[in-house]
Amino acid sequence: MSLSLYEASIPGFIRSLKNLASFLDKAEAHAKSTGASLQTYLDARLADDMHPLSRQIQMCSDSSKGPAARLSDQAPPSMPDTETTWEELRERIAKTLVFLQAIRPEQVDGREETTIEMPLPGGKLTFTAKDFLFQFAIPNHLFHITTAYALLRAQGVPLGKMDFLAGGSPVSQAA
Repeated sequence: MSLSLYEASIPGFIRSLKNLASFLDKAEAHAKSTGASLQTYLDARLADDMHPLSRQIQMCSDSSKGPAARLSDQAPPSMPDTETTWEELRERIAKTLVFLQAIRPEQVDGREETTIEMPLPGGKLTFTAKDFLFQFAIPNHLFHITTAYALLRAQGVPLGKMDFLAGGSPVSQAA
Protein backbone atom coordinates (compact mmCIF):
# COMPACT_ATOMS: atom_id res chain seq x y z
CA MET A 1 0.00 0.00 0.00
CA SER A 2 1.39 3.38 -0.92
CA LEU A 3 0.70 6.75 0.60
CA SER A 4 -0.81 9.30 -1.77
CA LEU A 5 0.28 12.93 -1.97
CA TYR A 6 -3.17 13.97 -0.74
CA GLU A 7 -3.08 11.58 2.23
CA ALA A 8 0.39 12.83 3.17
CA SER A 9 -0.64 16.49 3.12
CA ILE A 10 -4.20 17.75 3.44
CA PRO A 11 -5.44 15.58 6.35
CA GLY A 12 -2.35 16.47 8.40
CA PHE A 13 -2.77 20.19 7.74
CA ILE A 14 -6.44 19.93 8.74
CA ARG A 15 -5.66 18.03 11.94
CA SER A 16 -2.90 20.40 13.04
CA LEU A 17 -5.11 23.46 12.49
CA LYS A 18 -7.91 21.82 14.48
CA ASN A 19 -5.34 21.15 17.20
CA LEU A 20 -4.27 24.81 17.05
CA ALA A 21 -7.91 25.84 17.51
CA SER A 22 -8.06 23.59 20.57
CA PHE A 23 -4.89 25.25 21.93
CA LEU A 24 -6.74 28.55 21.70
CA ASP A 25 -9.75 27.06 23.52
CA LYS A 26 -7.50 25.95 26.37
CA ALA A 27 -5.68 29.28 26.39
CA GLU A 28 -8.96 31.18 26.60
CA ALA A 29 -10.15 29.00 29.48
CA HIS A 30 -6.80 29.46 31.22
CA ALA A 31 -6.96 33.23 30.81
CA LYS A 32 -10.47 33.32 32.27
CA SER A 33 -9.49 31.18 35.25
CA THR A 34 -6.31 33.12 36.03
CA GLY A 35 -7.30 36.64 34.99
CA ALA A 36 -4.61 36.70 32.31
CA SER A 37 -5.06 38.89 29.26
CA LEU A 38 -5.54 37.21 25.90
CA GLN A 39 -3.61 40.13 24.40
CA THR A 40 -0.62 39.13 26.54
CA TYR A 41 -0.76 35.71 24.91
CA LEU A 42 -1.06 37.21 21.42
CA ASP A 43 1.96 39.45 22.03
CA ALA A 44 4.12 36.68 23.54
CA ARG A 45 7.43 35.84 21.83
CA LEU A 46 9.97 33.12 22.52
CA ALA A 47 12.79 35.53 21.63
CA ASP A 48 12.94 39.19 20.66
CA ASP A 49 13.76 38.37 17.05
CA MET A 50 10.86 35.91 16.66
CA HIS A 51 7.27 36.65 15.70
CA PRO A 52 4.60 36.84 18.42
CA LEU A 53 1.80 34.30 18.79
CA SER A 54 -0.58 36.36 16.63
CA ARG A 55 1.82 36.15 13.68
CA GLN A 56 2.59 32.48 14.36
CA ILE A 57 -1.14 31.72 14.02
CA GLN A 58 -1.24 33.59 10.70
CA MET A 59 1.81 31.62 9.59
CA CYS A 60 0.14 28.34 10.63
CA SER A 61 -2.65 29.29 8.25
CA ASP A 62 -0.23 30.34 5.49
CA SER A 63 1.94 27.25 5.88
CA SER A 64 -1.05 24.99 5.27
CA LYS A 65 -3.17 26.87 2.72
CA GLY A 66 -0.18 27.87 0.58
CA PRO A 67 1.21 24.37 0.16
CA ALA A 68 -2.29 22.90 -0.23
CA ALA A 69 -2.98 25.39 -3.02
CA ARG A 70 0.32 24.65 -4.75
CA LEU A 71 -0.23 20.90 -4.48
CA SER A 72 -3.78 21.18 -5.89
CA ASP A 73 -2.82 23.73 -8.58
CA GLN A 74 -5.00 26.58 -7.38
CA ALA A 75 -4.63 29.99 -5.82
CA PRO A 76 -4.77 30.10 -2.04
CA PRO A 77 -7.46 32.24 -0.47
CA SER A 78 -6.23 35.77 0.18
CA MET A 79 -5.71 36.52 3.85
CA PRO A 80 -3.74 39.77 4.24
CA ASP A 81 -2.44 39.19 7.82
CA THR A 82 -4.51 41.98 9.37
CA GLU A 83 -5.92 39.96 12.27
CA THR A 84 -5.16 41.49 15.65
CA THR A 85 -7.76 40.00 17.97
CA TRP A 86 -8.37 36.55 19.38
CA GLU A 87 -11.66 36.24 17.45
CA GLU A 88 -10.13 37.40 14.16
CA LEU A 89 -7.39 34.78 14.50
CA ARG A 90 -9.95 32.08 15.32
CA GLU A 91 -11.88 33.11 12.20
CA ARG A 92 -8.71 32.85 10.13
CA ILE A 93 -8.17 29.28 11.32
CA ALA A 94 -11.81 28.49 10.45
CA LYS A 95 -11.48 30.01 6.95
CA THR A 96 -8.30 28.06 6.34
CA LEU A 97 -10.01 24.85 7.40
CA VAL A 98 -12.90 25.50 4.99
CA PHE A 99 -10.39 25.89 2.14
CA LEU A 100 -8.46 22.74 3.09
CA GLN A 101 -11.59 20.65 3.54
CA ALA A 102 -12.76 21.58 0.03
CA ILE A 103 -9.65 20.06 -1.59
CA ARG A 104 -10.30 16.63 -3.03
CA PRO A 105 -7.75 13.82 -3.47
CA GLU A 106 -8.05 13.95 -7.26
CA GLN A 107 -6.85 17.58 -7.21
CA VAL A 108 -3.57 16.54 -5.57
CA ASP A 109 -2.85 12.91 -6.39
CA GLY A 110 -0.85 12.26 -9.53
CA ARG A 111 1.01 15.58 -9.25
CA GLU A 112 3.99 14.17 -7.31
CA GLU A 113 6.52 15.12 -10.01
CA THR A 114 4.98 18.51 -10.83
CA THR A 115 7.44 21.40 -10.42
CA ILE A 116 6.74 23.70 -7.48
CA GLU A 117 8.60 27.00 -7.27
CA MET A 118 8.83 28.89 -4.00
CA PRO A 119 9.67 32.55 -4.51
CA LEU A 120 11.99 33.94 -1.86
CA PRO A 121 13.60 37.31 -1.40
CA GLY A 122 16.61 37.16 -3.70
CA GLY A 123 15.68 33.94 -5.49
CA LYS A 124 13.50 30.88 -5.51
CA LEU A 125 13.51 27.26 -4.47
CA THR A 126 12.41 24.63 -6.98
CA PHE A 127 11.08 21.22 -5.99
CA THR A 128 8.99 18.36 -7.26
CA ALA A 129 5.62 18.46 -5.49
CA LYS A 130 6.59 15.40 -3.43
CA ASP A 131 9.90 16.94 -2.33
CA PHE A 132 8.20 20.29 -1.67
CA LEU A 133 5.77 18.61 0.69
CA PHE A 134 8.29 16.53 2.62
CA GLN A 135 11.36 18.80 2.56
CA PHE A 136 9.72 22.22 2.93
CA ALA A 137 5.98 22.41 3.52
CA ILE A 138 5.55 19.92 6.37
CA PRO A 139 8.67 21.03 8.30
CA ASN A 140 7.70 24.70 7.89
CA HIS A 141 4.14 24.07 9.04
CA LEU A 142 5.27 22.03 12.04
CA PHE A 143 7.71 24.79 13.00
CA HIS A 144 4.89 27.34 13.28
CA ILE A 145 2.44 24.98 15.03
CA THR A 146 5.17 23.99 17.50
CA THR A 147 6.11 27.61 18.11
CA ALA A 148 2.47 28.56 18.79
CA TYR A 149 2.21 25.63 21.22
CA ALA A 150 5.46 26.64 22.94
CA LEU A 151 4.37 30.27 23.26
CA LEU A 152 1.16 29.26 25.00
CA ARG A 153 2.99 26.78 27.26
CA ALA A 154 5.46 29.52 28.19
CA GLN A 155 2.46 31.62 29.27
CA GLY A 156 1.32 28.82 31.59
CA VAL A 157 -1.47 27.41 29.43
CA PRO A 158 -1.90 23.77 30.49
CA LEU A 159 -1.18 22.05 27.19
CA GLY A 160 0.41 18.63 26.95
CA LYS A 161 1.91 16.44 24.29
CA MET A 162 -1.45 14.88 23.42
CA ASP A 163 -2.94 18.35 22.85
CA PHE A 164 -0.26 18.80 20.19
CA LEU A 165 -0.82 15.36 18.70
CA ALA A 166 -4.57 14.96 19.06
CA GLY A 167 -6.01 18.33 20.04
CA GLY A 168 -9.62 18.16 21.07
CA SER A 169 -10.22 14.68 19.63
CA PRO A 170 -11.14 11.77 21.90
CA VAL A 171 -7.65 10.32 21.39
CA SER A 172 -6.25 13.08 23.62
CA GLN A 173 -8.29 11.71 26.51
CA ALA A 174 -6.71 8.26 26.25
CA ALA A 175 -3.09 9.28 26.65
